[in-house]
Amino acid sequence: MSSEISKEYHPHRDRDQLIYHRHTDAHRYTSWLADVILGGQDGLVNVLGIVLGVAAATQDARIVLVAGLAATFAESVSMAAVAYTSSLAETAHYESELEREYRHVRMVPAVEKNEIREIYHQKGFEGELLDQIVDKITADEDIWVGVMMSEEHQLNPTDRRDALRSAIVVGIAAVVGSLIPLVPFFFLPVVTSIWVSLVIAALTLFVVGVYKARTTVGSPGKSGLEMAVIGIVSALVGYLVGWLLKVPAGS
Repeated sequence: MSSEISKEYHPHRDRDQLIYHRHTDAHRYTSWLADVILGGQDGLVNVLGIVLGVAAATQDARIVLVAGLAATFAESVSMAAVAYTSSLAETAHYESELEREYRHVRMVPAVEKNEIREIYHQKGFEGELLDQIVDKITADEDIWVGVMMSEEHQLNPTDRRDALRSAIVVGIAAVVGSLIPLVPFFFLPVVTSIWVSLVIAALTLFVVGVYKARTTVGSPGKSGLEMAVIGIVSALVGYLVGWLLKVPAGS
């Protein structure tokens, strides 16, 4: 290990490194972002498909708005409920595995201790250092179980309060995303609104894809283009259905 990496950290001396770590290249917390994208993208694409289909079938702005608004609020409630129950399911799964791991540590400690040894052996530790690591971890039951949960099961602690937060974020994002393709139909003729809605939706999805890539990983341009294309193609299916089932004029 180089001296630059191994030297002791000093706040004043290493101020530039601290600024880089906290600001320039800070760690990202993406849980809320995933909820926003899940709700917003799903709401936008689904409602866009519905309003395009209804617009193609009826050419009636009022019917388009009624269908779009009904879908907006039904979609938001549904997405929020799914986010809530999914989060609760993850929490229940974690708690179930946690209880099972505590039982294993108490009933078959030799087996569990060997699993700790294998985990850190695969990380490159050997000999006396490996023995010290295993002894240190298994000396405390809570630490032992925590390591098994994160290293063996790849599970992290969850909080039931997160389920409500996730539901609220997803629900609000779904409403906002759903309203985006509806806006043109409040002000413009139906035919014009179809094209304006498509353009606005494509630009929104592209921007969201770029932002997602910048805050996580991947190419911003590629991520934006993929999200826009997938969303618009999905929505055009709704338009095609409406066009095929077009309501005859005067009916």
